[in-house]
Amino acid sequence: MNTTTFITFVGEQCGKANEAMEFYTSLFPNSEIVNSTKFAEGEAGGTPDLIKHAIFTLNGTRYMISENNYNHAWSISPGVSLFVESDSEEEIENLFKALSANGQIMIPLDSYETGDYGFGKKFGWCEDKYGVSWQFLLL
Repeated sequence: MNTTTFITFVGEQCGKANEAMEFYTSLFPNSEIVNSTKFAEGEAGGTPDLIKHAIFTLNGTRYMISENNYNHAWSISPGVSLFVESDSEEEIENLFKALSANGQIMIPLDSYETGDYGFGKKFGWCEDKYGVSWQFLLL
């Protein structure tokens, strides 16, 4: 049995799934878009320019992504986030800067002493420009 994070782009984010995958895989080492299937012409839920289902990896961890043009009553929630930890301060700072650009910083990337989060050397939380939530921990 496996579990995998599955991100669905709907509403304002519909049409941005491929762009997001390309952006994410450009930031993390050992990352790639494994496969991507688009909707067929006339297929319910999408158009040929939308991703019906795709798999990508970030530093070897597998993720799934999809988008559709149905009118859902939900979107991506910050209550579930992708958690990034590293012992490289430069790596954490660069990723936080890149992923928070044009998004929203919910907790600034700050040191343990000033943020007093009780774990790690630095911690931060942001939402990227696609609405995906990310947490960062410098070990």
